[in-house]
Amino acid sequence: MQYTIQDFQYDLPESQIAQKPLDKKDESRLFVLDRATGTFRHQHFYDLPDLLRQGDLLVVNDTRVLPSRFITRRHSGGMVKILLLKPHIAGNNSLWEAMVTPIKRLKPGESLDVVVDDSDEVLATIKVYDIILGPDGFKRLLVDLGEPEHVYQLLQRSGFAPLPPYIHRDYNQGVEREADIYQYQTVYATNPGAVAAPTAGLHFTDEVLERLEEKGIEVVRLTLHVGAGTFKPIEDSLESHTIEEETYTISPETAAKINAAKQSGRRVIAVGTTSLRTLETAGATGVLQAADNASTSLYIRPGHEFKMADAMITNFHLSRSSLLVLVAAFAGRDLIMSAYQHAVQEGYRFYSYGDSMLIE
Repeated sequence: MQYTIQDFQYDLPESQIAQKPLDKKDESRLFVLDRATGTFRHQHFYDLPDLLRQGDLLVVNDTRVLPSRFITRRHSGGMVKILLLKPHIAGNNSLWEAMVTPIKRLKPGESLDVVVDDSDEVLATIKVYDIILGPDGFKRLLVDLGEPEHVYQLLQRSGFAPLPPYIHRDYNQGVEREADIYQYQTVYATNPGAVAAPTAGLHFTDEVLERLEEKGIEVVRLTLHVGAGTFKPIEDSLESHTIEEETYTISPETAAKINAAKQSGRRVIAVGTTSLRTLETAGATGVLQAADNASTSLYIRPGHEFKMADAMITNFHLSRSSLLVLVAAFAGRDLIMSAYQHAVQEGYRFYSYGDSMLIE
């Protein structure tokens, strides 16, 4: 069937867009969707170990989110918001591509002072290196952050969590900076490089992971550094949409465990759309290939033949987004849209800090 973007549109009250995570993350609600029967049931995330089967294998994305949002001040006095996206050249941590607001009047060679609050304290000075066009056709800034060995110190000292635009924060006040940096991170985050969180993993706690292990449910890791393109809306048609490249790594050990699970008929469960896209990229032949700093721009839409993932855990995604199209490809368009309508009626919390879904 030929779908249009209108087929992936739904209405959501603004009050159901979660602005903060729950104090205890595994107390989020878990919407369980059974593809075989088309039925729904309502649980909590802490129920997950009891809902899965012994021998299931969970695949999580252990990327670590960088505090990559900066507030800077021009020497002429204007404020400039910067969201770092990725190093312009792999291995060069000094020069980064960035989205900037406002970008008008900025010129190569101009210096910007990094600030946190509305105080006069300058934490660092960065430089506009150039202005380029991104893959989406919009202007991006190339910013020089200084000596490579000091870049991550700069991020930790003065960067904000790169929260999506539907989570509202007053970046002139620094009181929530550290809380957001801590909360917008999975408990198993290890490898720094993401500028958006793999949000399906935010519900896991150490207690849930321990109970999964006790039940004989294996958890393996891969890494996909989530880019800001994950929030890119579908502007025109489903067919013309593209996904910006992201970098992933799968160790030989992880690949071997996933392939062994597939060969023995055990379920491979992707935790999040990022894990699923990585699995389907590296396992396109039906056998998962190990990779080191490979890249994927895989855009999954209805008609995709899934080779690796048997089930998935995910959050609730934006209307008309590529992520909603992905879960519709996995669960079936009619079933997923019915589930979303039901979740809205049941008062589920949506998006990055919202509730979760298990698609079996």
